[in-house]
Amino acid sequence: MAKKIINKSVVLNVVGTLIIITGFLMVLSIPFSFYYNDGMQGVFIQSTLITISIGLLIKYLTRKKKDDEVKKREGYLIVALGWAGMIICSAIPYLLSGTFDGVTNAFFETISGLTTTGSSILNNIEEMPESILFWRSMTQWIGGMGIIVLTIAILPLLGVGGMELFASEAPGPTKDKIHPRIKETAKRLWLIYIFLTVLETALLWLADMPFFDAINHALTNVSTGGFSTKQASIGHFTSPLIQYIIILFMFIGGINFTLIYFGAKLKFRKFFENDEFKWFICAIPVLILIIFPLVNQVSENNFETSFRHTLFQIMSIITGTGYSNADFTTWGAFATFIFFLLMFSGASAGSTTGGVKIVRIGLLIKNTVLEFKRRLHPNAIIPVQLNGNGVSPKIIYNLLAFVFIYLFVFVTGSVVLTFIGLDFQDAVGASATAISNVGPGIGSVGPSSSFAHLPDAAKWVLSFLMILGRLELFTIVILFTPYFWRRN
Repeated sequence: MAKKIINKSVVLNVVGTLIIITGFLMVLSIPFSFYYNDGMQGVFIQSTLITISIGLLIKYLTRKKKDDEVKKREGYLIVALGWAGMIICSAIPYLLSGTFDGVTNAFFETISGLTTTGSSILNNIEEMPESILFWRSMTQWIGGMGIIVLTIAILPLLGVGGMELFASEAPGPTKDKIHPRIKETAKRLWLIYIFLTVLETALLWLADMPFFDAINHALTNVSTGGFSTKQASIGHFTSPLIQYIIILFMFIGGINFTLIYFGAKLKFRKFFENDEFKWFICAIPVLILIIFPLVNQVSENNFETSFRHTLFQIMSIITGTGYSNADFTTWGAFATFIFFLLMFSGASAGSTTGGVKIVRIGLLIKNTVLEFKRRLHPNAIIPVQLNGNGVSPKIIYNLLAFVFIYLFVFVTGSVVLTFIGLDFQDAVGASATAISNVGPGIGSVGPSSSFAHLPDAAKWVLSFLMILGRLELFTIVILFTPYFWRRN
């Protein structure tokens, strides 16, 4: 009897577990509903029961068919179907509460949350029930590191291998191992994630941000998500201390989490040995030198405020957090163009940010420069170096393919959006911010605007781009290739 290409039962069994975890995380919104008496208690109780029931039913139907191993094909399918299941179930509170106008808006907000994009259709954030706002923030916190990793960390009873899941979920071309067992690695990453969330909540609260706002912004900042409890985003909080705390944690969110772990172990040498980290910290002052004079020229604010706005927006866009304390599109065409380019960059691989990632950009620049040297010395072997080690040609080919697909999807998304009816600037800005998981775009979807006015068709296109960007293209695109479904 021929062996199956894909073990569908083991895929569905793990997906059922992910859905159950999503249901239990919904419970965290119920205390906020009771405390603020916002009338959503029944909605979250029903949503929790529905979600957990769906997960339990899936696990029950596949209970006797579990395999001991998750191979690559199963890994890709678990990530894709797991995210699909989480999206559907995470939208249930929005649908039952009626707080979002229509199914399209409910799913757009859900997908924007789980992918940590931060684009929103809300024009009345302060009028939303507190428990709905908390769940909205929780979706970004869940998506920030990936619920797949969470599952591997806390559910060893799954009885399936984890490395394939981690490879499909974690971003970037390279990953330093913290611990040889993926389960232990995931635990350590999530402990860091939780610690940073608690720490930022405490710091924002001590800086006189109300506790509810503090915990929500910690959830969406550590995850570089960008949802805010205020319509004006961080611009609502005029305290420089609050804004600098948020800047600090956006920066931390843009660092490879394995480096943060080594930092917690006082192994600071790892930072100085990491080329991507050095490129990241060097890019920030260069960008400040380019953009600050432009801001200072058009702004009526004092020196410190202009500097803070400049640093804040640079950190917000390069990390894909998407918060705003000012509208960068009012700083002139050149500044707007720089921020548009930053949408594509992203920060570090192994962080919660979107975009191409600095390590890919750096490696491609290095490879391009070395190509001139190879032309002069065609018989010489001149490898690209990263962190003092040679990078294999296979990785370079992978990077080239990734960047090509990334740009192809961006252009295709822009074309489709213009076909739907968006003008050129809106289409390009929306497509770029969606695939890079940034949040604000340019044009009518800029930092001071929402996505509510877009046609439903455009919202579904952008939702698909957000998912592609969050799962780094290959995880989803590979499912549409014939190679994935062939035996050989």
